[in-house]
Amino acid sequence: MDMAMTVERLAEFGAAWRDRDLDRLMEFMADDCVFRSSVGPEPGATFRGRAEVRRGFELMLAYDAGSESHDGVAFVVGDRGAAQWSYTHADAYGRTHRVDGCDLYEFDGDLIRVKDAYRRVHGDLGQT
Repeated sequence: MDMAMTVERLAEFGAAWRDRDLDRLMEFMADDCVFRSSVGPEPGATFRGRAEVRRGFELMLAYDAGSESHDGVAFVVGDRGAAQWSYTHADAYGRTHRVDGCDLYEFDGDLIRVKDAYRRVHGDLGQT
């Protein structure tokens, strides 16, 4: 029986991300995986293959260290899916900032083949 990605399984991947659990994250990734991060020179940086994707995940988790993550809406349709997310963090001056983002996915069965991340950075939440 072929396994297919489900919203519940995608939520498990999100939980592993919030837990910063690299080993668990990699359990969701296909052998030929690609991670297109939301920051870097391209814009973003692209990581290909399990070793590079793991390194990219590690860099991204370090980049967002100290942030509180929040889930949003997620869906899966066949071999594609998307998930919204956000982070909040305080800067050195104590101002709170929010980062909203989404990931676009391509699946290979119940594994993630491509994770393509996008983010929007907001300024101080006290400003209008």
